[in-house]
Amino acid sequence: MLWLQRGNLDVQDGALVLIDKEGIRTHIPAGGLGCILLEPGIRITHAAVALAAEVGCLLLWVGEGGVRLYSAGQPGGARSDRLLYQAKLALDDDLRLKVVRAMYRFRFQEEPPARRSIEQLRGIEGVRVRTMYKLLAQQNGISWERRSYDPDHFEDGDPVNKCLSTATHCLYGLCEAAVLAAGYAPAIGFIHTGKPLSFVYDIADLFKFETAIPIAFKVAASNRGDPVRETRIYCRNSFRKHNLLERIIPTIEQVLASGGIELPKPHAEAMPIAIPNKEQTGDAGHRA
Repeated sequence: MLWLQRGNLDVQDGALVLIDKEGIRTHIPAGGLGCILLEPGIRITHAAVALAAEVGCLLLWVGEGGVRLYSAGQPGGARSDRLLYQAKLALDDDLRLKVVRAMYRFRFQEEPPARRSIEQLRGIEGVRVRTMYKLLAQQNGISWERRSYDPDHFEDGDPVNKCLSTATHCLYGLCEAAVLAAGYAPAIGFIHTGKPLSFVYDIADLFKFETAIPIAFKVAASNRGDPVRETRIYCRNSFRKHNLLERIIPTIEQVLASGGIELPKPHAEAMPIAIPNKEQTGDAGHRA
């Protein structure tokens, strides 16, 4: 995965190149990359987008440090095996429960209670989360009653909840980038369901209390400047400093592997494609 910012991304002599303001060209080996994250300041030509799609390199338009994900080219992975694997785990009740238990184990560093349904685990998790919110508020000397967020009236929220909303949205941006780069579907969740970003919320929850939530309370306690802007900048710097994106994708693989099944193989009766794709510089589906 490669991050780019401030430059023009174009194709010259059949290769992807980044041209900076001094006119210096840097070759970008798109055929050997799984994903290119385009931060603010990047301008990209139609030819560059077409070349990235041809070699199976995912393009993601993100905010600084990945705190927003604005758009994705060819989302969902360059092949379908990861999507089928994720769907099979989510549709089988027993497999789904195994994944949910693995997420609980990762998040709280303890074994979840035995013989509990997903609904029961969700309830236990909710109690634990409320307790963690209150503890962080106390540690930062903040009077905080409850989580409150109205997307239609964001400006009416108190500073603490504004910081919390901003920090979690920053984390969602980074997690969505990771989910897409790994070849999974953001909408197929295990704890969260029925939303376009259900799986993103599942994965973000695994990291929320070591990144976004402590940052939000810390910024709110400092009472300095614009809390929304300060939170976004703090998240950007923290995500970069701790290489959070590098940890998210292996964690996705880890929790899904707890289902105990292998990636699905093509059906024996599946028809081959009528017209084979031409040779590419990268492995077909190397992104996934």
